[in-house]
Amino acid sequence: MNTIEHAINELLEAVKQSREYKEYRYQLEKINMQPELRSQVDAYRDENFALQNNTPDDQLLWQMEQFEEKYRKFRENPLVSDFLAAELAFVRMMQEVNLKIAEGIQFE
Repeated sequence: MNTIEHAINELLEAVKQSREYKEYRYQLEKINMQPELRSQVDAYRDENFALQNNTPDDQLLWQMEQFEEKYRKFRENPLVSDFLAAELAFVRMMQEVNLKIAEGIQFE
């Protein structure tokens, strides 16, 4: 297990040094400086998650269009849009890492 623990620590350090992680942390700090805005971002993220996971497929496109229209003005706030873009870039990077690990060990 020491070999795996060592590799995990190296991976963690590489993630922390990545542009995506650094930008995410920077944007997170900025949004956290405004608790009310952070609360609104969290509500937006919660609603988005619920919508994507609880909406029947045949209604998803319409529901997502309604959701996007509801939050259009909110998303125009640079603090919000910068944070959400940084979060998305970081999440996509982590998904790619997880996918490569699963593929590399032939985990199905």
